[in-house]
Amino acid sequence: MQGNGEDHANDDAARAAGFASPFDRPHWFELLAAHGFASQGRFDARGHVGDTAAWLPLRIEKPGHLSGLTNWYSFSIRPLYTGNGDQSAALFALFRNLRSQAARLSLYPVRDDERQAIALALRGAGWWVQVIAAGNRHWLDLGEMDYDAWWASRPGALRNTVQRKAKKGVVDIQLLTAFDPGSWAAYEQIYAASWKPEEGHPALLRAFAEAEGAGGRLRMGIARIDGVPVAAQFWTVDDGTAFIHKLAHVEDSLKASPGTLLSAALFRHVIEVDEVKRIDFGTGNDGYKRDWMNRHEPLWRIEAFNPSRVAAWGPALKAFARSALRKEN
Repeated sequence: MQGNGEDHANDDAARAAGFASPFDRPHWFELLAAHGFASQGRFDARGHVGDTAAWLPLRIEKPGHLSGLTNWYSFSIRPLYTGNGDQSAALFALFRNLRSQAARLSLYPVRDDERQAIALALRGAGWWVQVIAAGNRHWLDLGEMDYDAWWASRPGALRNTVQRKAKKGVVDIQLLTAFDPGSWAAYEQIYAASWKPEEGHPALLRAFAEAEGAGGRLRMGIARIDGVPVAAQFWTVDDGTAFIHKLAHVEDSLKASPGTLLSAALFRHVIEVDEVKRIDFGTGNDGYKRDWMNRHEPLWRIEAFNPSRVAAWGPALKAFARSALRKEN
């Protein structure tokens, strides 16, 4: 089932709650479905209590098994709400309703600040629930810091690298706030020549960047040496938070540190110009992220099994047995 106009109210609801994200936006889920990430079908789970509604976009993994509508670009999956009433009750209603639709539910990645409410609502609605640490996220909480205060808090080695390499004037930095086909082609060229594996779904990523550009949320940087693109980064900005989606550099340009200089320029722009208070570096525990960020949290996988469905018993037994073995070891 595809999303409808009702879902677009979730943009405002998420923004009002201070958690607006490109991965909360109905258009993101429509993109995933349109690009084959719900090939077995899409199902939007809903629960209502009074004028408050909970909504959770899902896909069909196989008959009886639903999972969050995400892919490897997604930073998180979480329920979204409309109305000003009891969100916990609406989420309970959603999971209670879902028991008539599925034997199993898988959600990943779930942020640390979301997992408890989701797990409690699932258990209250009668699901067997397993919550497993599965990954990491790094983010920057600026609090009352301005750019200079934040930069002074970063490791000395990073600050010295930026200062030394910038003085040499070898790297030219271009920042963009609108989608530009030529710059996107440069990004794709750099990514293809980088250390990273082949891009998982370039058509989806470009469609996402185009949509973010049209909405005024795209922030993109290209670093060049002698006019040749050698590093690129794709960020977005949404309601006080910057999201770092993709970055890449050409291996043989490392001595000039174009990626580091580009990051420094983008951090300065989103802090000073966009006045963000948070910067989210997405999923993954890459060591270099600690140089830029001051917060680190686990991500979680939630597996829920419907005891009223015989089809859930075997997978539940295996999942809880594996969990018990991990604890013993």
